[in-house]
Amino acid sequence: MKKLIVITGASSGIGKELAIKFANEGFPLLLLARRVKLIEELNLKNAICKSVDVRNYEDFKNAINEAQNIYGKVDCLINNAGIMPLDKIFNLSLDTQYDMVDINIKGVLNGMNVVINDMKDANAGTIINVSSVAGRWTSENRVVYNGTKFGVHAISESARKELAPYNVRILTIAPALVDTDLISTTTNEEVLNNYHNFKKNLKGGLSAKQVAEVIYYAYSLPQNVSLKEIVLSDTKQVV
Repeated sequence: MKKLIVITGASSGIGKELAIKFANEGFPLLLLARRVKLIEELNLKNAICKSVDVRNYEDFKNAINEAQNIYGKVDCLINNAGIMPLDKIFNLSLDTQYDMVDINIKGVLNGMNVVINDMKDANAGTIINVSSVAGRWTSENRVVYNGTKFGVHAISESARKELAPYNVRILTIAPALVDTDLISTTTNEEVLNNYHNFKKNLKGGLSAKQVAEVIYYAYSLPQNVSLKEIVLSDTKQVV
């Protein structure tokens, strides 16, 4: 049997397509999401589905330990869970801002810290952090979101340098517009309308399946080949 893959935010969008792709390729899976029924309904072979909030380190760790007892050590962790409530910073509640920091950054750190020492000791393993082009340049209504994704980029780049001597890969995936429900946590109608108009002009942007295929390709390369950062968008998207 192939090695264990862990995917967070697996109930929809990129995470869902990753789950389907890796399952079709014969990998055992640990699929994590708060909406666990949605991943259970995928009915994927050799998939353990757990309701885990990535902000909760102990639950995250316990789920991974349970899966490792069945399928062996994690070979790839894909930190995909994230939220994107868009608005001016003075319109967003502090709780919403904290949620972005806790899920988008602390969630990534929690996952990395569960698996990183085992990978280091084994001289093998891959961690893929799904960031965004919002981690490379700022834009309107994304003050805190930009901050969290810049954080993911910095954490990933620095961790890659520290783990490279141990043959552990840290990959950053930075998609532009993707046709998912990531915008669902945004409540400002004007911001939503502008976003949907932008998305319509690009005919939805990239599909979640396309992004999942790119991520799978990056993982499937030999361990000594590290695509350190991949920035991808619909060809017609300028920014």
